Amino acid sequence: MNDSATSRLPMKKSGFDIEQGDQCSQNAYSWSKKTFKNRDKKAGALCTTLDGAFSNMLDFRGVKLGVASDGIGTKIEVAERVGVYDTLGYDLVAMVVDDLVANGFEPTNISNIIDVDALDADILDVMMRGLHDAANCAGIAITGGEIAELGDRICGYGQEMHFNWCATAIGILHERLTSPLDGSAVQAGDSILALKSRGFRSNGFSLLRETLTTQFGNQWHTITYDERTTWGEILLTPSRIYAPVVCRLLDAGRVLKGVAHITGGGIKGNLGRILRINGLGAMLDNLFEPLEVMQRVQEVGKIPAEIAYTYWNMGNGMLLIVDRTDSPAILETIQDAGYDAQIAGEVIADKTIEIAGIA
Repeated sequence: MNDSATSRLPMKKSGFDIEQGDQCSQNAYSWSKKTFKNRDKKAGALCTTLDGAFSNMLDFRGVKLGVASDGIGTKIEVAERVGVYDTLGYDLVAMVVDDLVANGFEPTNISNIIDVDALDADILDVMMRGLHDAANCAGIAITGGEIAELGDRICGYGQEMHFNWCATAIGILHERLTSPLDGSAVQAGDSILALKSRGFRSNGFSLLRETLTTQFGNQWHTITYDERTTWGEILLTPSRIYAPVVCRLLDAGRVLKGVAHITGGGIKGNLGRILRINGLGAMLDNLFEPLEVMQRVQEVGKIPAEIAYTYWNMGNGMLLIVDRTDSPAILETIQDAGYDAQIAGEVIADKTIEIAGIA
């Protein structure tokens, strides 16, 4: 991609610079890491430091717990535009429980924080009903939360309640595992399986909104996408929660060597977290095709494929690394659970991650 192609994209000016975000996360982690000593040899000690992982593991007197925190970002604005709030709970749950299960933790509980400008009991009730439904899907309990009214510190689209929504989930190391999934068992020749996504999940929405605003104007969410839906409705598609099927695989004794939750940073960024442990790479020549809506956004925004694959999952919401001989049985279990999955490629000795057809 040349500089002129990059300059046409509205990424950094709209506040979504992945490199800057990674640096900020690293800075925050470096300060956090200095506090680990405060719990040495006590309940809550960090028994394994999973640098760069999706979650981390704590020791509570012999019980190994994982913790993951996240939010749903500016997808909230899409809900405000469309006036639909009952699907966001699936996005929130997916962001945290799928990070947990990526390291081998069975999610158990979630706590959430909703910051609002002004309270609207009806909207909050719809949101919490959606969170309840998503928690049931994931098999977890909602065991804590906070609703804070912050006035003009919170803003958004339209005249209804504006809000931010984040959560922290905890889970227990799966009983079939003795240590977290961190990629240390991955070898060249292992198969990489892809689980299909339904949509954008909760990532890259700043780029999405800026692209559609540039193309269609401020009321982009009302523009017809097809004969049944608008652009706003299609972007609000709720996230598929993968934790139940990964736990089902572990319950069945299937051996998973690595799991990548494809969120911000895309396939290369998140798969790279696992592969770099052993200095490996991947050849991905059979990923799921980008969803139609993703291809449409690329087309209207003239967004190069390498940028799209950095900000969005491009139809592949989770990747599993397994022994090549185990892949048929694992695929069958995944498909029996109602998920679309296929062999997407393999691990290679070269450190690069190559996606077929992408420069």
